[in-house]
Parts: sequence; C-alpha cells; structure tokens
Amino acid sequence: MSVAPHRTPTTRCKPAARWPILDTIVLHRFFTKPWRALAHAHLPSQCAICGGWPAQRVCEHCAASFAQPRPRCRSCALPLPGGATQCGQCLLHPPPLDTCIAAVDYDYPWAGVLADFKFHGDPSWAAPLAALLRSTPWAEPAIEAADWLVPIPLTRERLGERGFNQAQRIALALASGKTRDDLLLRVRATPDQHALGRAQRLANLQAVFAVDPLRAQELSGGTVLLVDDVMTTGATLHTAAQVLRRAGAAHVSALVVARADLRER
Repeated sequence: MSVAPHRTPTTRCKPAARWPILDTIVLHRFFTKPWRALAHAHLPSQCAICGGWPAQRVCEHCAASFAQPRPRCRSCALPLPGGATQCGQCLLHPPPLDTCIAAVDYDYPWAGVLADFKFHGDPSWAAPLAALLRSTPWAEPAIEAADWLVPIPLTRERLGERGFNQAQRIALALASGKTRDDLLLRVRATPDQHALGRAQRLANLQAVFAVDPLRAQELSGGTVLLVDDVMTTGATLHTAAQVLRRAGAAHVSALVVARADLRER
C-alpha cells in the first residue's frame, strides 16, 4: 500500500506587520547624519537660494547674482566707495589685524545660509562656503601666505549644542594641512553677544582667549590667518588677534564669509 508524499501547503504567508516599521527605522538611520551630509556634499540637489534643480548648494546664477566682489576696507572689510582702501575708523584707530577679507555682506541670502549651517546641523555647507571664499579677491594669496589657519574656537557648551565648530569646518575645507585648532583656546564662556554693541562685546571678551602654552613657540614670528563665518563688530577677531600677537605671531589677518555693516542699522 503506497502512502502519498507529504506536501507543504503552498499558501503564501502575509508579511509580518513589523516590516514597515523596520523599513522606516532603516531609512531614518540611512538619511540621518552623516549620510545626509554626505549626500548633500556629493549629489546634485536644489539650489538653497533659488530652488533650481539639479544644482550645487548654490547655483552659478545665484553665486553671480549675490556674491559679486565689492570694494572693502582692507583692515575691517566694511564696504567702501570705489577707490578707497581703508575706512576712516581704521585710519584713526588701526586694528590688530593686518588685513581682513570678507566674501559677502551679512544680508540676504547669506544670513539664512549661515544660520542653516550653524544652527540646523548641516556641516556640509563648509565646502561651498570655502569655495566662495577662495573666489574672493585676495583670499587665495592670504591662504597661501599663512603658516596656520586658526579657526575661532567655540566654548565646550556651544560645541556640544551644535556638534561641530563651523569656523573649523570652513578652515579645513580651505586648507586642511594648515588648519590648527589647538593653538587658540577659548577658556571662558561669554553671554550671548547678539544684541550688544562693540564696547560691550569687548568687555565680555576680556580673558576669553588664550594660546596653549605648550604650543606658543610655534607662533613665534609666524603668519596666522584667523577664520570665522561672520564678522559683526570685529570684537571677537580683534581680541583673538591681540592674544596671538602677544604670543609671538608676527602677522595676523582674518578671513570671514560674511561681514555685517552696522552703519546701515
């Protein structure tokens, strides 16, 4: 007597309910940092200003429209009438910076771009902002002449909030081999300076910066290029420059993405 072979039922099982949830988790992990930053840095996307697609972070049309070079004071980077090279304030009171170079005004659309860079956790803005700086007149020679690019340091608390130092990211994108974030230290936190004038900012910045004593000898006779994203009154950069000069730096200049013009407010 033959026995019929056992057959496995052919009915397909329905997918378990957990798969959609798992897919969501996987996709979420994939598109969060650092993968999101990597995608922004290497893949075409919308222009952050005009919304055109596909484009780089800032398309060529917007760069040409909003990043045209303009005459600036060689000492503080404030806009000047054509033909002038230094503003009256810098002639009367020479700042501790040999030169100061800014790519754009701190205005539309760059104020929004820099806010996205600093406060919305998008470090991939560093590369396009560095490219903007390199295209600025006199920026390339300043980078080449510098022994060190020194980003303005953040406090430990601010660094923890943002997850990165925007000035350091820009400096690394400009010249990673020259960038030093271990020379200038921020040894004291300051109150929020957003709404303060220059005198109040300078008072807040007293004893904020220091040079690492174990590395101070490296600055002796050297040329330093300070790097920051925004220059408002100049108090931060001037204080940092004074500290570097006291430590032995022979030349200190500054390179910033945007310069605020408080004369217009």
